[in-house]
Amino acid sequence: KTYRGVLAVSLGTAAGVVIQKLILNAGLDFGLLDYGDVAVVALGFAMGAAAMLSELPNSFLKRQTSIAPGAQGSGLVGVVFYVLDQIDMLVGIWLVLGLVVVVTVARLLWSVLFLFVAHQILTVVGYRLGMRATAR
Repeated sequence: KTYRGVLAVSLGTAAGVVIQKLILNAGLDFGLLDYGDVAVVALGFAMGAAAMLSELPNSFLKRQTSIAPGAQGSGLVGVVFYVLDQIDMLVGIWLVLGLVVVVTVARLLWSVLFLFVAHQILTVVGYRLGMRATAR
């Protein structure tokens, strides 16, 4: 949750949009955005920044409940924060994405499911590669 994290995720999201644009140029059209528009890279950057910034309220609440950075809460509070930790970035992403895409319940639910599952996989991979201290 540093300025470097915001910058890294913003640049990474912009790079992801460039990759999606290359896929579109290869003839595979599966996206919600007009990847032919050069401004889509700026949109990717904005989504990345918003994603990182939307994690801040969750971190603030965890500190207010005396949960240390990187630590898990216990009981129901722990479960709530675990789920929030997995999907809190979607708030920022959809606030930005909603400026150019119609927000539907189905899209929101699919994004929650996708991000939750992807986060579990990336966490385990990161742990196995020694990039994370825990597998959770």
